[in-house]
Amino acid sequence: MFNSRQKAIMLKDIRGITENKRYFSVLTILPLLFSVVFPTIMLLTVLLSPTDSSSFTEMARILPDFQKLEPEQLIVDLLSLMINNVIPIFFLIIPIMTSSVMAASSFVGEKEKRTLETLFYSPLSIREIFRAKVYASFLVGILVTYVSFLLTVIVVEVEVYLFKGILLPLSINWLWVMLLIVPAITIISIVLIVKGSAKSTTIEESQQKAAFLILPLALLLVGQFTGILVFGGWVVISIGAFLLLVALLLLRYSMTGFTYERLLDR
Repeated sequence: MFNSRQKAIMLKDIRGITENKRYFSVLTILPLLFSVVFPTIMLLTVLLSPTDSSSFTEMARILPDFQKLEPEQLIVDLLSLMINNVIPIFFLIIPIMTSSVMAASSFVGEKEKRTLETLFYSPLSIREIFRAKVYASFLVGILVTYVSFLLTVIVVEVEVYLFKGILLPLSINWLWVMLLIVPAITIISIVLIVKGSAKSTTIEESQQKAAFLILPLALLLVGQFTGILVFGGWVVISIGAFLLLVALLLLRYSMTGFTYERLLDR
C-alpha cells in the first residue's frame, strides 16, 4: 500500500501532530465529547425522565406502537434506539473532524516550515507524497474513531447496567458503519482537504477551507443517515459500498493537474 519512503513522511506528519499541543488537544477533546459526553447526556435523559412526564412521552413517540408498551419496555426500546440508530451518527462526524485537523496542514504546513522544496527533492513522486499525506491523516482519523467507539460501548453499557441491570446488544448496523462508511467518508474528506491545503498559502486559510467543507458534509450525513440507519441491513451495506467506491476513485484520480510548479508557486 505504501513504501518505506512514504512511511517516513507519514511518521513525520503523525509525530508533528501529536507533539503540537493545540492540535493534539483537538484530537482528544472532540472525540471525547462525541463518544462520552453527548451519549451520556442522551442516555441519562431517558433513564432519569419520569415515564409519566410529557418530555418522556414526546421521546416515546418515535417508537412504533409506543402506547401499547409497558413503561419499562419503553425505556429499554428507547435506549436501544439511541444506541443503535442515533449514536452511530456521531461516528460519521468524529473521523471527519479529527482527520481534518491533520489534513488541513499537510502541504501548507510544509510551505510555512519551508520544507516543501526539500520534500520535492526526495526520491518520491508528487503522487506518492500526496498519498503519504492522505494515509497519515487516514490512520490518525481511523485510530481515534475506533478508540472512541470502544469508549462509547464501555461507557454506554456501564451506564445502562448501573441503572437498569441489563446490557443492550449492539445492532449489526454498527459493523457496517465502522468497517465501510467510516473509512469511506474519512478518505473522501481527507482527499478534498489535502487538495485544499495544497492550494492554500497559510494553515489558517487551509483550516477555514476545511471548515467550510466538513460542516456541510457532516450535516448532510447526519440528516441522511438518521433515516437510513432505521432501515439497516442491505441499505446500510449498499450505501457504505458506494461511498467506499467513491472514496477509492477520488483517491486515485485526485492528483489530476497537480505539478511541482503549481504547488511551489502558491
